[in-house]
Amino acid sequence: MNAPVIIILGEASIPVARQIQTVIPEAVVYGLTNRTQSADLTYDNFGDTVRELFRSNTPILGICAAGILIRTIAPLLTNKWQEPPVLAIAEDGSAVVPLLGGLQGVNHLARQIAAVLHVSAAITTTGELRFQTTLLSPPPEYRLVNPEDAKTFISNVLAGATVKLIGEAPWLEQSRLPIAEKENGEWGAGSSGEENKENILTLHSPTLTIQIVQKNRTEAMQPPGKNCLVYEFDPESNSSRLPTPDSRPGKLAIVGTGPGSFAWISPEVKEILQSATDWVGYKTYLNLAEPLRKPHTARHESDNRVELDRARSALDLAATGRTVAIVSSGDPGIYAMAAAVFEVLEREAKPEWEQVEIQVCPGISAMQAAAAQVGAPLGHDFCAISLSDILKSWEVIAQRISAAAQADFVIAFYNPVSKQRTWQLEKAKEILLQWRSPQTPIVLARNLGRPGQTVKVKSLEQLAIDDADMRTVILIGSSKTRIVQQCQGKQWIYTPRHY
Repeated sequence: MNAPVIIILGEASIPVARQIQTVIPEAVVYGLTNRTQSADLTYDNFGDTVRELFRSNTPILGICAAGILIRTIAPLLTNKWQEPPVLAIAEDGSAVVPLLGGLQGVNHLARQIAAVLHVSAAITTTGELRFQTTLLSPPPEYRLVNPEDAKTFISNVLAGATVKLIGEAPWLEQSRLPIAEKENGEWGAGSSGEENKENILTLHSPTLTIQIVQKNRTEAMQPPGKNCLVYEFDPESNSSRLPTPDSRPGKLAIVGTGPGSFAWISPEVKEILQSATDWVGYKTYLNLAEPLRKPHTARHESDNRVELDRARSALDLAATGRTVAIVSSGDPGIYAMAAAVFEVLEREAKPEWEQVEIQVCPGISAMQAAAAQVGAPLGHDFCAISLSDILKSWEVIAQRISAAAQADFVIAFYNPVSKQRTWQLEKAKEILLQWRSPQTPIVLARNLGRPGQTVKVKSLEQLAIDDADMRTVILIGSSKTRIVQQCQGKQWIYTPRHY
């Protein structure tokens, strides 16, 4: 397939087009002649250009109304198996709508674009939404032998049928497909062969079959049909095969995706997320990285307060030979999952974990992102203190706030207020005011890099509980922290490098 083309009708679409290029750098911007000045290439006729791109199997990212794309391409729609991805994107970046190319990864493309534009992709594929996988578009190592039967098969699954999986397919095993379980190593009655076919006709929720066979198969293959999908697996392809403990050790990467903006994820972390066989993490953080997830990559979601269980699960997965990514927001080594992994590794020291290759990949921390919004408040010595008393007592927290205030550090407060903790921030303010001027600049940064981001600057005496929640990081200036006014009313905050 060719590199995608971003096709625009006017110069006003250039900012959105350039944003898209940050996540799809190979994409080329085509601009209408006489209406665009800074496009990569120009064209004279919209209809002819779009149809030519479509015929050449080029993904089309149209920053225009969906209707004009649909009407332009409609005469060419003959074979959905050969359609390239086609998306409509609002000129202001407020909507991303995949139109065609579901079998060529259009939904994955839409999620990538939506993430960088800070919106949700308008995914309407029922099977993918419900089961978090697509049977019609398997990973590259798998080929669906009987695609003509998939429509009826998927309809039956959506209607409540269960699926008997024969063979190994991690991308299916870790999906949300209703896969039937074996009892004592055997399938239940009516779940194989002709017996299964008869039951499908008589039960409201029949058991269907998916069989995985090797490319050079020697095992018996069930007859493909509307009740049996067969996928051929090519053992010569190594692009995403799962290693086994006997071949090479598994890998565990603990990655930081930054506070929220897709643009803040490092190239190293993006590469790891796209190559991993499994993602482990808190649902909210997994969702932030979702545009990078490949169809074969399994998601393992957990609650935000089970860090040690999550670390243990990830180590167990890696010990089986998988390539696992634990996903943290911010930096994984700052109030995040890296410490949890090493804590479990030290406490339990399972023999099977010894050979797991562990890697920690840094990310932009919330305090760094907050500081960047207002200038350089962390320009000299600073520290970070979590106000959560779940893992340490308030007495310890208060002692550290007092010590940091006396030492004149700039202080970053993490986890300042939650629904259950509403008094610690006020107590912290009282301690600070013993050593800091009431006019000390503070920064309140919430939802950094996400929709609804707010960054406010106040004085310490104005700090209130209502200013913060668990999505807020607070920066408390030192005695030397300064406010600088630039032209047009721009305000910057910095801490000088000298005392």
